[in-house]
Amino acid sequence: MADTTADPHDDDPGLARARAALEASGIEFTITRHGRVRSLEEAAAARGVAPSGIVKTIVVRRGEGDHLFVLVPGGREISWKKLRAHLGVNRMTMPDAAGALEVTGYERGTITPFGSRTALPVIADETIQGTVSIGAGTHGAGATVDAAALVEALAATVADVTDPETPRG
Repeated sequence: MADTTADPHDDDPGLARARAALEASGIEFTITRHGRVRSLEEAAAARGVAPSGIVKTIVVRRGEGDHLFVLVPGGREISWKKLRAHLGVNRMTMPDAAGALEVTGYERGTITPFGSRTALPVIADETIQGTVSIGAGTHGAGATVDAAALVEALAATVADVTDPETPRG
C-alpha cells in the first residue's frame, strides 16, 4: 500500500480516518493530495486517472435512519428511476449537508465509504472499472485503487444505476 501523504504531521482527521480504513481493508491504494480543483478533468489529471475514473460517493436516504452509498463514476449521475427499481422502493432522497455529515462523519465533497461513521450498504454502478480514485475524507485528496478491489473491499452490489450526465446550461 502506497501513500503519497505519509506525513506524520498530517493531522486532518477525515483523511486519517479514511487512510486507516483503507489500510484495514487490505486493498492496494495510493492517496494523492492535490488541493481544490475546479472540474472533473482537473481532479482526474491531479490523481492520474481518466475522468470516468473519478468515483463520487453519494449518500442516499431510503427512509428514516436508512441510508446507503452509491458510487457514481465521473461523467455520470444517479438514475433515480433505475436506483428505485433496483432497491424496490418508490421514493428516495439525498440528505442535506448536515444529514450527510451526521451519518458519515464527512463533509460533502469528501465523503468516502472508508471510515464512515456509520457502515452503510454500497451500490457501485456497473460502469466503474479499471483504476479509479475515490474520496479520501478531506477536500483535495483521493485514494486511487483498482475498481474490482474497491467493489470487493466494500462488499458492494454492482448494478446499472446511473446515466450519462445531462449537460447543464
